[in-house]
Amino acid sequence: MITPANVGIIGCGNISGIYLENSRMFDALNVVAVADIDPDRAQARAAEYNVPKACSVEELLADPDIEIVINLTTPDAHGPVALAALNAGKHVYNEKPLAVTRDEARALLDLAERKGLRVGCAPDTFLGGGLQTCRKLIDDGWIGEPIGATAFMMSHGPESWHPNPTFFYQPGGGPMFDMGPYYLTALCVLLGPVRRVTGSARISFAERTVTGERNYGATIPVNTPTHVAGVLDFASGAVATIITSFDVWSSQLPRIEIYGSHGTLSVPDPNTFDGPVLLRRAGAREWSSIPLSHGFTRNSRGIGVADMATAIRTDRPHRASGELAYHVLDIMHAIHDASREERHILLRSAMTRPKPLPLGLGERGVDAE
Repeated sequence: MITPANVGIIGCGNISGIYLENSRMFDALNVVAVADIDPDRAQARAAEYNVPKACSVEELLADPDIEIVINLTTPDAHGPVALAALNAGKHVYNEKPLAVTRDEARALLDLAERKGLRVGCAPDTFLGGGLQTCRKLIDDGWIGEPIGATAFMMSHGPESWHPNPTFFYQPGGGPMFDMGPYYLTALCVLLGPVRRVTGSARISFAERTVTGERNYGATIPVNTPTHVAGVLDFASGAVATIITSFDVWSSQLPRIEIYGSHGTLSVPDPNTFDGPVLLRRAGAREWSSIPLSHGFTRNSRGIGVADMATAIRTDRPHRASGELAYHVLDIMHAIHDASREERHILLRSAMTRPKPLPLGLGERGVDAE
């Protein structure tokens, strides 16, 4: 039995609810405190999920009993809050992206290495049953050698539903930095590291109008690209196309497809944990629906933290790692850089594909291998 890690959550906004709910599902996690710049919001979350303590960020970081900080702040605060957690001697798990800039993210990883601490980062959806099944199919050779891929995230932005959508249209936001991590993480887990990228990006509308119930009619200045198209050359030789957009009203494009020498794999939405997983091998007249080989098929956000907590106890690499998240951040910046500079960008970062989850795991634990 793994001794659970005491966890503190900083940031009690929209996404904190699912982390707090799921923390009770994993034996490796014990949430003991929540904090937010708005004390009332922290108190409300603590009451809702029976967390023992709601406090200030400073109090949470000073608590010697807390081992891991889950950082659910807005993207511009991911770097500073994570640095503060590391300086307080705590492991940290960030919501995506890892940080806004490469330099900020590199500083996090370097500090963690010096202090012997772990950095993890969302998304952890690649640990769900859908993407783990895709990983197994590729690793077992069902589509042969992967030669290419496509990935599409097409929407008209979050201002119609998110209670505070302003940050989505500032640096560190936009469709690539907000949703791109799901797609790029899935591609890297399935195909390995990216070697070179190019791309084009634009701001299609200078302002966005909030149509959600809260702040209805407010306008948001747009300060980051909202339609981004990239081409990725993987170290393996595969070539992928990715488009992320907040400027599209509707689309029938697939989420992700992987093309191999012996078939095609249709990958489920990488912002979910389940299927469907579809396979069409060479010569087949129809697609086959593949039963999922792994569990964690419901919304299991937080499995990456549970895996990290288990990895700390058993001294093995964790899967939703800072290395993987930094490589994804580097790719996203490189696509924007390529558009601005009108050239290909050779990446300086790399990553090692995280080990797949073993078969047959229970829903409350992550393997100790």
